[in-house]
Amino acid sequence: MRDLNYQLKQLCHRNRDGSFATQADRERLLNLCANDLAERGFQQMSVDSLKPKHVAALLDKWKQDGVSTGTIKNRMSALRWWAEKIGKENIIARTNGEYGIAERVFVTNVSKAKVLDADTLARVNDPYTRMSLQLQAAFGLRREESIKIKPGWADGGNILRLQDSWTKGSKYREVPITTMQQRAVLEAAKSLAGKGSLIPAQLRYRDQLNRFRAQCDKAGIHGVHGLRHEYAQRRYAELTGRPSPACGGATSRQLDTSQKLADHAARMKISVEMGHGREQVTSIYLGR
Repeated sequence: MRDLNYQLKQLCHRNRDGSFATQADRERLLNLCANDLAERGFQQMSVDSLKPKHVAALLDKWKQDGVSTGTIKNRMSALRWWAEKIGKENIIARTNGEYGIAERVFVTNVSKAKVLDADTLARVNDPYTRMSLQLQAAFGLRREESIKIKPGWADGGNILRLQDSWTKGSKYREVPITTMQQRAVLEAAKSLAGKGSLIPAQLRYRDQLNRFRAQCDKAGIHGVHGLRHEYAQRRYAELTGRPSPACGGATSRQLDTSQKLADHAARMKISVEMGHGREQVTSIYLGR
């Protein structure tokens, strides 16, 4: 491990700001920043030597690599945290606009869905991570839900039951099982987990979460939230009989009265299934 990577790891361990997930994400992003700086020729850096030229070099690399606006903003947040902890807050501009980083656009009619194919899954060595990814794709689960789930308990016949201790906001919910493919995935998950969860018996949640991240990085799987987008778009087509706007379907302005009613009903159902409960949030997944 390079000196900078090690020192950033120690900095994170000394400053436990935020939830465990926030801390883990921050440490991962700062490790990535250290690697990118080394790639740009900054080989002898220490944790206290961060300067504006380093920020500029990182931004230049990320833009050349085609990194999305949202991802760059997340990385900038990690950099600002680093600068704050070493007493150099002023070396990074307070707003992303000063670096030409555009505002995020949450609602677009461009699909952000990702499909989990056999070739992608084959690159994942850990069977528990592989199974969690399949559950995310089949049922639109969040990452934490797909790791903590106890498939045997979750199988409610024609529904997938999600305990409040697994879900964001601690809200119990149910996802309908409507296809043979969903049933096959759930049966495979039950076979792997037995009476337990998709966390191996000898590990804690945080251990399996770190393994999940490492496995996905190694397999080149990024943005697993795209699997939820694909689920939402698939369900919309099932419920309405037409593709969503994000998939090239008619926009809300192009729908007649009866179609608008069906559109709203489908969006509400999908929102509930995905653990939101608000119709507006479906625009992120389906477009408008």
